[in-house]
Amino acid sequence: KNMQQLVFACVGKPSAGKSTFLNSVSDAQAKVGNFPFTTIEPNHGVAWYRCPCACAQVSMTDKCNPRYGKCVNGVRHVPVKVIDVAGLIPGAHRGLGLGNKFLDDLRHADIFLHVIDASGTTNEKGENTTGYDPCKDVAWLTEEIELWIFNNIYARWPSIVRKHNVTRNPMDETLQTQVSGYSTRINTVQQVLELMELAPPYDVLSGWDEATVRKFVHIFVQVRFPTVLGLNKIDHKDASRNVAKICSVYGEDSVVLISALSECFLQKMVQTNHIHYIPGMFVPSFSLRPFPFFPRFSLF
Repeated sequence: KNMQQLVFACVGKPSAGKSTFLNSVSDAQAKVGNFPFTTIEPNHGVAWYRCPCACAQVSMTDKCNPRYGKCVNGVRHVPVKVIDVAGLIPGAHRGLGLGNKFLDDLRHADIFLHVIDASGTTNEKGENTTGYDPCKDVAWLTEEIELWIFNNIYARWPSIVRKHNVTRNPMDETLQTQVSGYSTRINTVQQVLELMELAPPYDVLSGWDEATVRKFVHIFVQVRFPTVLGLNKIDHKDASRNVAKICSVYGEDSVVLISALSECFLQKMVQTNHIHYIPGMFVPSFSLRPFPFFPRFSLF
């Protein structure tokens, strides 16, 4: 897909700051509140992906008028769709906390942004606490998504195998039919099968046990729904320790640092003409440590 067709989904537990993040990066006005399940129906917004515009290379920024998105001083702004899905809790795949409905809202997303409360002040259900380890949220949320898809497939597995044996369709076509509800193309299934490194014969689904189907789903979720870990509330005093731990476990390349509430505050200051601030302007070469780093803004 090209950029304007991509759909980013904000996922995570209740009260992690998903709706605040959506409001901070898009034109959405999602309801926010300091209590679980403020969001029930998905909120939708349009955010901007910023990249250098070709007009700057030929000194024609004053004449640039793209048909899609906009150009601001040689910086191209490409609109992308962002949705904020209601919070998930452990047991969501069994329907806890309206989990089946909320999980179903994720089916057509291309990329997940897992918004994590890095402050450790909310537990796995989004309830106020202290000293919670947000590293746990990454593991259980991934497992909930995998179990949701696995249960949908494995409940029909005997009939899937029988039909596959009768039709004698290629394995990738049979499996693509089962995951088509997740907006999955056959090349995605082919990539998953390649990563599974199956032993021959490759096209015998009747030889797949529960563990093999679980392995298929595990790799399928990784390929079909690439996930970025958005560590929110980094302005909290306890966030530094939690950020360091998550980066050590999952790697810095999969992590972005967020203070959604601070971003919303900066934008309100701009609207009231108190500061000049350009969203998306970052210090050119920064690493996750030391942190925090602050976006560029200046008082008038």
